[in-house]
Amino acid sequence: MSFHPSFRTRALLYAALTANAVRPLPGFRVGVPSFFAGWVTNEMAPHWLAVTAADAGGHLTGRRRDPVGLAVAGAAAAGLGYLIHLAQRDQQTAEQALTAALGATYGEQLDELPTPAQLRTSWRSLVNPFRTFRHPQVSIRVERDIAFGEAGRRNFLDIYRPAEDVENAPVLLQVHGGAWILGKKEEQGIPLMQHLAAKGWVCVAINYRLSPRDPWPAQAVDVKKAIHWIRQHIASYGGDPDYIAITGGSAGGHLTALTALTPNTPEWQPGFEDADTSVQLAVPHYGVYDFAGSTGTKAATKLRDLFLSQWVMKTTWQEDPEVFEDASPILRITTEAPDFFVIHGAHDTLVPVDQARQFVARLRETSKQSVVYAELPGAQHAFDVFPSIRSAHIVRAIDRYLHWHWNSYRREHQDAI
Repeated sequence: MSFHPSFRTRALLYAALTANAVRPLPGFRVGVPSFFAGWVTNEMAPHWLAVTAADAGGHLTGRRRDPVGLAVAGAAAAGLGYLIHLAQRDQQTAEQALTAALGATYGEQLDELPTPAQLRTSWRSLVNPFRTFRHPQVSIRVERDIAFGEAGRRNFLDIYRPAEDVENAPVLLQVHGGAWILGKKEEQGIPLMQHLAAKGWVCVAINYRLSPRDPWPAQAVDVKKAIHWIRQHIASYGGDPDYIAITGGSAGGHLTALTALTPNTPEWQPGFEDADTSVQLAVPHYGVYDFAGSTGTKAATKLRDLFLSQWVMKTTWQEDPEVFEDASPILRITTEAPDFFVIHGAHDTLVPVDQARQFVARLRETSKQSVVYAELPGAQHAFDVFPSIRSAHIVRAIDRYLHWHWNSYRREHQDAI
């Protein structure tokens, strides 16, 4: 009896993608392909499960059946079910992180506690996860391509705000990732910004100059320049210029943490040296915290020597170690660090989770403010780029953290008046 090799081949593909998502391939050189395969499989596990089940069901209706292919497809389906289970558990993981750092009663600081229905996964919204990029919520408005600097499109920003006019609303600055060499403001942080704008926040997404055309520290300068612009202009859009939270993932996570830890740094504020570039809190996702290799991990030193030196810094560690040290958030932590909510995937192959663990440990040793750390089992890099089970849970957890902080901030300032 002959079988259909095409079905067996497809089943092997489903199984291979699932196996890589469950246990990604380690190592610096395989990290990139392992990430791309694992990221799409992880965050779209329900879609892959539907495809696998439909393919196997279609095969069963035929006259010839391949028991090996069916067994492989069954194993893939089981693995995809496990990935969905891990993503669902991230609601508890994030909530436990918030409770551990802020106290079991932190919810009393919120306007209202989320209901079970609000915490439940909205399967309908996940059917086409990319729709959110093309069709913003009707409850918000988006104003695009506002210049905040002199670098053309690389110094443009978008503003997401409520459809109705607001005053003195909290402000969130979103910094995109892309390894400091690519990326655009329209590509990342969209689910979070749409969610917060619908709840009364004013969110600002920025472009910044990219390496190698504009080497470091152009990226850090532009983020601070954006904060300077926000201080001067955001009131016209309903935002509170005195309250700025900052977030971003990957390279954006690095810039988020570094910006929060280096307020009012004159050498990174050319032409606006006296501007206040401080922020009230930072929420870095899967960030790079060690440019200098100070943590001693192979991943950090390889990133420094094989990528950052050539593509971002345009100098080497041996020639100018201070440049790398100054750009390392883990080496810029002081007692004046603002509040942090650090989020990282346990299966991140681009930026191994050990960097986040060491960064958080040092923050907790030094900072006087809150440090929340959510390590997400099974999560890859870039898990929040588009709507998924996991990203929805994390968006809602960030919402709770931001509103806890914003309400605490308002009460403190009202008491001081």
